[in-house]
Amino acid sequence: MADNKLLLTDLEDWRFSLDQEGIAWAVFDRANESANALGRRPLEELMRIVGRVEEGAQSSEIRGLVIISGKAKGFIVGADIREFDLLTTESAVVEAIRPVNAMLDRIERLSVPVVAAIHGVCVGGGLELVLACHYRIATRDEATKVGFPEVNLGIFPGFNGTARSIRQAGPAAAMEIMLTGRMVRASAAKAMGLIDQLVDSPGALRWAARKAVLAKRKSEPASQAKALLGRWPARSFLAGKMREKVRPKAREEHYPAPYRLIDLFENHGGSYDAMKAHETRAFAPLMVSETSRNLRRVFRLSEALKAQAPKDIAWKPMRVHVIGAGTMGADIAGFCVAAGMEVTLQDLSPDVIQRGIKAQTKLFHRKFKTKALRDAAAARLIADPEGRGLARADVVIEAIVERLDIKQKLFADIETKVKAGAVLASNTSSLQIEDIAKSMADPARLIGIHFFNPVAKMPLVEVVRGEGTRQGEVEKGCVFVTAIGKFPLIVKSSPGFLVNRVLAPYMMGALARVDAGEDMQKIDEAARSFGMPMGPVELADTVGLDVCAHVGKILGLGEEGAGGRLERLVNSGRLGKKTGEGFYVWKNDIPEKKLETYDAGELERLGRELVEPLIEEARRALADRVVASADLVDAGVIFGTGFAPFRGGPLHYKGLSGEPGSERRAAAE
Repeated sequence: MADNKLLLTDLEDWRFSLDQEGIAWAVFDRANESANALGRRPLEELMRIVGRVEEGAQSSEIRGLVIISGKAKGFIVGADIREFDLLTTESAVVEAIRPVNAMLDRIERLSVPVVAAIHGVCVGGGLELVLACHYRIATRDEATKVGFPEVNLGIFPGFNGTARSIRQAGPAAAMEIMLTGRMVRASAAKAMGLIDQLVDSPGALRWAARKAVLAKRKSEPASQAKALLGRWPARSFLAGKMREKVRPKAREEHYPAPYRLIDLFENHGGSYDAMKAHETRAFAPLMVSETSRNLRRVFRLSEALKAQAPKDIAWKPMRVHVIGAGTMGADIAGFCVAAGMEVTLQDLSPDVIQRGIKAQTKLFHRKFKTKALRDAAAARLIADPEGRGLARADVVIEAIVERLDIKQKLFADIETKVKAGAVLASNTSSLQIEDIAKSMADPARLIGIHFFNPVAKMPLVEVVRGEGTRQGEVEKGCVFVTAIGKFPLIVKSSPGFLVNRVLAPYMMGALARVDAGEDMQKIDEAARSFGMPMGPVELADTVGLDVCAHVGKILGLGEEGAGGRLERLVNSGRLGKKTGEGFYVWKNDIPEKKLETYDAGELERLGRELVEPLIEEARRALADRVVASADLVDAGVIFGTGFAPFRGGPLHYKGLSGEPGSERRAAAE
């Protein structure tokens, strides 16, 4: 056994031990946290561990080091973004990063093998840490994924992960995962070269890590063929292709991080040492930028939405029954199946059910990579014209025609057939929950679970509380929404809830401009220049012009479209994307547009004008307590409408969120 001086007994976030074979074990188990994040204290303690291993290696008392997680469900979720806001200047960022990168260099230079044993999520700073290790072992488990999500926070890897990932995976694969922020399964990461060995279960990690240390295994860098893309002039060509791919998804003036990463690679990607040296200089300005601050705010808003689902509730949804197999109902059913649930799909027409089930094939192919998994998913989506699944369902979702009398009759009937504790929910987008519930023996049981179209892409689901709805039903609704991987937003039962309420005046205002003779392409381009994912006219076509007209009337905006182009298009059956023509002509799901160039200053001015009705309605919705706080208004509008994330939300953008600094930004604009 080693001398006790090598042991560290006062660590809070790590457990450090030395076994009889001289293998040091560093177990990351951050105190009072459900997940491991690399904050200041964990990093300082890891520096002490590295120092002890250096001493033990020099005296031959330590033969190797294994870094492993003490959390059952995850490895390292990255750096602790709660500490990012403490770094307010570029020099402060540089000073904070320097010792961390020096420590990772020390790990890389250790004379004894350093093995990372990975189970669960290993992203961001966690992946940067393991890339500094000599050998990486991961479980094949579905939960084990690696990636660099930093681009979603307006930055890129800052612990020399840019250089190390390129060294291990080659520039094409490494840059792709950094630029997209996507998560990669362990098997794919092994194929890339980011992982060296796979084991079948978490229980096999320790034994495999021990063998790797004793065998002095070391990871091989990317093959020469992959590395060639990092040499000039191939590197410049590859960088140009990367910019072409990024440009349609992120404008440089809105999201500079991917462009600065490409610049870094193009200028310095031919040298491992140069890439490391210049990474921090490119990273620091991004870290203190307004874009990054606002995107970190968006991340916190997403966590606030998840927090609306209580963690201590015993109820777990496993089976869902969907009534109504039209496009929305079938897509809800398919998405629940893709999330692992068993779903029965009911409709008056067996043919409609079969069409709805068939339509989910594309989702299952996108979600599941093997035929066995796709077949298993298909088996969980069950045609149920007679409604036999009602009695077993944990969640019942109604997605039928928007008629109050029909919905009332339906819920009065199914209330007697469902089991105690099952959630009863309507996917209504326009009717009041308390009105639908009037026919029920227990009206307090009904909630709204309002999905948006397309179901698979829209991350937000409104959980609607009627006037007399029980809190426990709302909480179960939120638990269900998080269980299928969506963000729940609790909203008051009121016309349009939150998302449709703020979208309607934005779209109707834009359509009124079109009626007044303004160029609809220019209107749409101005909205995109502001940061919206698509323009309001294109959005109206995408949603469906009949739906827009219906929602507008519900919200008292119907007169604005009376006699205008919207009304004429609806009356003629030209309803937008779904019919092939609306304001635009659609070909292959893409609107036909003529090539035009507009003045950037005009677009900026027009874009700000276009979003004003949305922002004003968001302010009114907060005053009406449609949701509980300004932050939740911002969260709902960002995740429900795509409102420019880099601006931090409509109320934050106008200085109405109460967050420090928002008033100053609003005044400046």
